[in-house]
Amino acid sequence: MPIKIGLLGKTNTGKTTFFNAATLAGGQVSTYPFTTKKPERALGNAITPCVHTEFNIKDNPQNSKCMDGWRFIPIELIDLPGLIKDAWAGKGLGNQFLSVATQSDAILHVVDVSGSIDAAGRIAEVGSGDPIADVSDIEEELIMWYLKLLEGNRDKISKLVQSEIEPVVAITDVFRGIGVKENHVKEALKITGLDDKHFENFDMHDSKKFAAYLRKISKPTLIVANKIDVPGAEKNFDRLREKYIDTIIIPASTDSELSLRKAEQKGLIKYVPGSEQFEILQKDKLNKKQLEALDFITQGILGEYMRTGVQFAINVTVFKLLKMNSIYPVANPETLSDKKGRVLPDLILLKDGATVEDLAKEIHTDLTKGLLYAKDVRYGVRLPIHYQLRDRDIVSLVSAQTKKS
Repeated sequence: MPIKIGLLGKTNTGKTTFFNAATLAGGQVSTYPFTTKKPERALGNAITPCVHTEFNIKDNPQNSKCMDGWRFIPIELIDLPGLIKDAWAGKGLGNQFLSVATQSDAILHVVDVSGSIDAAGRIAEVGSGDPIADVSDIEEELIMWYLKLLEGNRDKISKLVQSEIEPVVAITDVFRGIGVKENHVKEALKITGLDDKHFENFDMHDSKKFAAYLRKISKPTLIVANKIDVPGAEKNFDRLREKYIDTIIIPASTDSELSLRKAEQKGLIKYVPGSEQFEILQKDKLNKKQLEALDFITQGILGEYMRTGVQFAINVTVFKLLKMNSIYPVANPETLSDKKGRVLPDLILLKDGATVEDLAKEIHTDLTKGLLYAKDVRYGVRLPIHYQLRDRDIVSLVSAQTKKS
């Protein structure tokens, strides 16, 4: 299953433009509030340098693709309708949307950093809106959703605890459907100082404090400061960074990225998503307005910020927030190929700390039977089954069965 990243934010912040630019899916974009009326899903990519260049060989990717030395790894993006105040209580179908959002592995919170939407997400005069308040509003909805799940299941949790189920296990049980793990609950209880307090004695302040921290650690979130190219946006960008000092904030121009992707798709330019530059291939087919737009992107976006921010935000989410490592499993360590002779066919994303045994489980559960060790192709050494794999490792799994054959 690919990694799931939810796009969250108020309406008119550029979520759907981000979604379209990253996936070329063609979701509807307009200035009317709530254009996206249901969650839209499509595949985008996380991009990382491919190891085939290191070995000077030609690869044959199967579960991903390779272009100009870059591996494109499929990830699922979910474009969620703009949230409104009290979405957690069901307003504007908020329950449905928040449920989908919290089933994501991570969240990209898209904010209009130009301040050109009001508190309700309606188009307003540039600079009149407050992106700081917008971030706070959406964060409150997420926390209240977690609180609702906790308080709405108070009786269930209490009964489980009374039946001698560990409190951590009982609380995790009600959050399991949105990807919360026992270690998340254990950490949240400890950090909030509630690990020694009986659950039945939690007051509303305790519950909300716990819900806020649990939300933070179980759903890693990155802020996309969109519309950074609008005059005056930089001041709000600086304010965002000062306010949310413990959150990664990426400046972005989703409109610019979508323009580049569409031009690249038509063969007018050569552009790899996330690149710091592009090359015009068919200048004669571009009109004056298009050339001016491309010149603005070159000077005003790439020249100022190095990139449009869309692909960068996805890459940072996958490799920094979620701490995923790119692992290349091969059957033949000499040729770096699978049993069919395909060179470096697969790239598997594994959480930092994942072991050789975890890799075997990810490929196929049967591979763990009789698993002896893995061979590190790069260094020719044996890796024990509990060895924690590192980014860009190329490994060949060895089991009792492969030994016999």
